[in-house]
Amino acid sequence: MLYKLNQLSTEQINENSIHIDEMSTMEILTLINEEDKRVALAVQEEIPNIAIAADEIVKAIGNGGRLVYMGAGTSGRLGILDAAECPPTFSTGEDEIIGLIAGGQEALVRAVEGAEDNGDEAVRQLQDIGFSDRDILVGIAASGRTPYVIEGINYANSIGAATISISCTAGSAVSRLAKIAIETIVGAEVIAGSTRMKAGTAQKMVLNMLTTCSMIKLGKVYGNLMVDVQPTNQKLIERAQNIVCTVAGISKEAAMEYLKAAEMNSKAAIVMAMKSCTREEALELLEKAQGFLREALEM
Repeated sequence: MLYKLNQLSTEQINENSIHIDEMSTMEILTLINEEDKRVALAVQEEIPNIAIAADEIVKAIGNGGRLVYMGAGTSGRLGILDAAECPPTFSTGEDEIIGLIAGGQEALVRAVEGAEDNGDEAVRQLQDIGFSDRDILVGIAASGRTPYVIEGINYANSIGAATISISCTAGSAVSRLAKIAIETIVGAEVIAGSTRMKAGTAQKMVLNMLTTCSMIKLGKVYGNLMVDVQPTNQKLIERAQNIVCTVAGISKEAAMEYLKAAEMNSKAAIVMAMKSCTREEALELLEKAQGFLREALEM
């Protein structure tokens, strides 16, 4: 072990919750809520590093690379969750943002014994997806010492790829290895060592910030509307309709007609409505604008 467990901030005893087993339901929930309030402030402290990381992600994806998350247990599941939500929200390619977890797919629904200690698996997984120096790796580990994540970062560094770490421990091993370190120091958990709580919440917030900011910078958002939404179900179809209606200033009925003519491409539908052009012309304008709707509308 790179650290003795009791030296990690994520393993400390929370003095506020020592008697939690004697509290009433309301007292327990109030205490958890009070501790959770600390998370946003811990994330706030790391915004400068999160900004650097987001810009590196934009650079990697803009150059044809991929964003790859890697973690064990809760950390790995959170990475996979964030990766899975990007295609429907931002129309990213299925392999543009990838989540890897120690223990593989089975570990998504149940703990896989010893998986986080298997550094060789991390290297194998990265090699299996053809990870290259054009890609960017985000290693997620609350303790900052997970062997699976450490070896993944080591491998990515060795081939010249950009690396980012997200941990909840100051000066952790992953922080020292990664080229960009994000440390959200949330303090001791309500239940000692249960990093699915504050640490997990902090990690989820950072992941949301990284992908949302990156997607905005890559032209996936117009105003605060997800104009690259994939309308793959009735709710998302209605959302796309409302977006076209709002941006183009037309009726919902007209918005749906444009969407159908644009083969459900919200950006193209908006350009068609506002520039009085065909789908082909709209797509050409968007290509010239590198996918940025605002620029396409100004052409």
